Amino acid sequence: MSILTRAVFALSSLLLMLLAVGLVGVGLREAGQAFIDPEQSAADAILDILGYVIVAIAVFDVAKYLFEDEVRRGAEKRSAAEARRSLTKFLSTIIIALFLEALVLVFKTAREDVGMMGYPVALLAASILVLVGLGVFQRMSATVEEKVGDDDDAEAAAENAATGRTSRSKAGTAKR
Repeated sequence: MSILTRAVFALSSLLLMLLAVGLVGVGLREAGQAFIDPEQSAADAILDILGYVIVAIAVFDVAKYLFEDEVRRGAEKRSAAEARRSLTKFLSTIIIALFLEALVLVFKTAREDVGMMGYPVALLAASILVLVGLGVFQRMSATVEEKVGDDDDAEAAAENAATGRTSRSKAGTAKR
C-alpha cells in the first residue's frame, strides 16, 4: 500500500476518533443542560447520552479498525481466517451498537409515543438480520476453510514445491 493511501487512512481514522469524542462531549453538554432546566426530564437526558455514547463507540471502533487494518498492517498478506476474524470483531461491535441503540429507542419511544414503536422494532429486526447474516458468513467461511485449507498453507506449499523443498507437516498445520 502506498504511503499516500496509508496517510489518508490514518487521517480518516484520527478524524473519526475526534468525532467520536465530540459526540460524547455533545451528549454530556446536553445532559448538563437537561439537569439544569427543570422542564426537561432527566430520564430523557440520560437516554440521549446513552444514544450518543453508543454511536460514539461504533464510530471509534470503525476508526480503530481502519487504523489497525489499513495503516498499521499496510500491505501485509492476510489469511482468509485472519480476515474473517477481523471482520467478525468489527461487525460484532456494530451489531452490539445497533442492539443498544434499538433498546434506547424502545425506552424513549415508550415514554413519548407508543404509536411510533414500529421504528425501534424495525431497528431491532435489522440488528437481528445483521447478526444472522454474520452467523451465516462465519459458518460458510469456516466450512470453506476446512475444505480448502488456510491460504498461508497453500502459498507455502506452492513456494516449497517451486523450490524443491518439502512442505510443512500436517501436524504443524493442524495446531492452528
